[in-house]
Amino acid sequence: MAKRFTKPSINWLEIEKRCPPNQINNYKAFRAKSAVYLQRVEANPSVMPTIDWEAYKKLLPESDIVEKFKSELEKFKVPYPSDDVTKQIDEQWKTIEKDIEKFCAGQNKHIDAATVELTRIRSLPKFEDMTMEMFFHLYPEQALDPVNKPTYWPHYPEDQPGYVAPEEKAKKATKK
Repeated sequence: MAKRFTKPSINWLEIEKRCPPNQINNYKAFRAKSAVYLQRVEANPSVMPTIDWEAYKKLLPESDIVEKFKSELEKFKVPYPSDDVTKQIDEQWKTIEKDIEKFCAGQNKHIDAATVELTRIRSLPKFEDMTMEMFFHLYPEQALDPVNKPTYWPHYPEDQPGYVAPEEKAKKATKK
């Protein structure tokens, strides 16, 4: 019988941390099925039990059927595929591991920037408590400035004199 390929080194807690909340039931069902399967595999011996051919010869002394069975069993070999893929997977893993680390570093930068922005947003006063002066102080490029940049009601860019559509700006930029 072939050797066992069981790896009890599955980090279930790490997998559970990464599991989305809407799939936690599927994860728990999978983990239970995996545990049951592993118990079933470990309950069986890793090698076939030996057959006591002498006991069978005593039961059938004049028949040579026991010798035929013994020779046939010795000839019989269960074909087991050779493992050619593990080396390829290891080589692929070595080549993409650097890319994964680079990607994770980039994503961590995005996470850090988003955390800083979230902290800044949480430090702002509530929308209901904010005045127009506070908004102008926090966002001068977006706030209405009637002194320096007067606009007409309803204060949308396309309703202002001298407005140029972005498509036309792009056309003008490509012509130059």
